[in-house]
Amino acid sequence: MASLILSVSCSGRQDWKPDAYRVKRGDTLYSIAWRHGLDHRQLARWNQLDDENLIYPGQVLILKPPGASRRSNPNQTSSARVTDSGQTWVWPTTGRVVSTFTQGGGVAGKGIDIAGRSGQPIRAAAPGKVVYSGSGLLGYGQLIIVKHSNTYLSAYGHSDELLVQEGDSVKAGERIAKMGVGPEKRPLLHFEIRLNGKPVDPLRYLPAQ
Repeated sequence: MASLILSVSCSGRQDWKPDAYRVKRGDTLYSIAWRHGLDHRQLARWNQLDDENLIYPGQVLILKPPGASRRSNPNQTSSARVTDSGQTWVWPTTGRVVSTFTQGGGVAGKGIDIAGRSGQPIRAAAPGKVVYSGSGLLGYGQLIIVKHSNTYLSAYGHSDELLVQEGDSVKAGERIAKMGVGPEKRPLLHFEIRLNGKPVDPLRYLPAQ
């Protein structure tokens, strides 16, 4: 099993995914699922976790269905379809969209980047529960992940100051962070919405500006 636990960055292939992951301090089931593009419910089911919060450093989690071939194509799953979630979404901050959603690619293409001013408010785009608040996911800086339902999550990256903690309940429009600086050294928010673990275009959910 240990030979399977490799860093994606070491593979040299963006389409390659490991079969297993060793839990590190600060990880949550949601952050692990987010990192690998999985639904947290699938991850819990594959690893027979009765309580999704009961993971511990050193624990090995499998990242594919038991018995799945290691040569299976991770892109064979059907792409997420935008459905009527019955959820009202609001803009997480004010500013100009400087990077839009694209299929595949790096972190930037999984959501949108909104330019603004350092320290300006970042707000929850919909009511929910904070399931991750930290800086353990490469490429996101300080990050908050909010669970809105069993199917929808949203994320707020490159924050300068995190104003909520894991377990906090938030309302739509509630301040959860302050805007920080992105990879290009300019103030921005990286914002994502995920449906069943898969990134979807936030502009198809947010109201017209």
